[in-house]
Amino acid sequence: MGTVTAIDGVRVFTGDGLGEPRRVHLRGAEICAEETPDVVVDGTGKVLLPGLIDAHVHISRGREDLRDLAAWGVTTGLDMASWPASFVAEMRRQTGVAQMFSATTPAVGAGGGHAGMPGFPAEGIVTTPQEGRAFVARRVAEGADYVKIITEAAPPEGMDQATAGAIVAAAHERGLLVVAHSVTTGAFHVAVEAGADVSTHAPLDAVLDDGTARRMRDLGVVSVPTLTMMRGVAGLRGLAYEHARDTVTKLHAAGVRILAGTDANSAPGGPFAPEHGASLHDELALLVEAGLTPAEALHGATALAARTFGLTDRGVVEPGKRADLLLVDGDPTADITATRAVAGVWVAGERVR
Repeated sequence: MGTVTAIDGVRVFTGDGLGEPRRVHLRGAEICAEETPDVVVDGTGKVLLPGLIDAHVHISRGREDLRDLAAWGVTTGLDMASWPASFVAEMRRQTGVAQMFSATTPAVGAGGGHAGMPGFPAEGIVTTPQEGRAFVARRVAEGADYVKIITEAAPPEGMDQATAGAIVAAAHERGLLVVAHSVTTGAFHVAVEAGADVSTHAPLDAVLDDGTARRMRDLGVVSVPTLTMMRGVAGLRGLAYEHARDTVTKLHAAGVRILAGTDANSAPGGPFAPEHGASLHDELALLVEAGLTPAEALHGATALAARTFGLTDRGVVEPGKRADLLLVDGDPTADITATRAVAGVWVAGERVR
């Protein structure tokens, strides 16, 4: 049945605040109802959060990236582009580190920067609706958890609107979410018009217009703004980070759901490389600076992210759920930087820090 661990006297994050101090029990890989513990951890004065979910990472170093995520309490990484399929399968089998879900190969237009990345698979370059449908079929065959497309304002850099729409329609027919990479206002328009479920990144060319923000809300499009990445890129290229930050402020005010994601990566040649794990704590602070409350930012890194991506076994601290947990010193609902004070991490019931 597995060792029973009790975390004693701890306040638990409920999604909108903290409960009163109590005891939380783990048995094996799951949170369980009260049982006689084999191990007791003193949680007095501490806060217990569901393991954090980074809704935009790239796993390229393999287990090392997953280990770094877990060390900072990020127990789930939603990978937005990795290949080949054999590598993704190997990373999914890793234990004792963050669990990885993946889009595998993303779809890009023939003229965009991603198409010219060293080693980018030719099968990811999509130029017609027919190719888009075939692309989705290949992702389904290799077990992609969701589909990723790179939207750019217009050809020749990006794929045309009809092709983007065909990819989204084919993915939805197969029951898969579509995540759209959008770093300009024009790319946002393409993604929203295509019917993407999730928009990742925030624009650096201008603040997103009110109409698109309202349309995202009305259509239920979820935002993963990756402010950590946008700030890094803006600093290196002399662009206006304020455009990305103020877009998040606008999306939040409009009622668009916002998740925490960083674009953490270690690939050579990338525009900026947020650190796996540590950067999610930066992202939470940047989301708060953009207008979210600490509880809203934490919700976007736990239950809301799990619900958006259909991960029904995690995101909350409840019996029967996966024992992915982050124990911190201090109250992150009052001071979001308290998430950095890591006192313990459990992945599927196994303590890793």
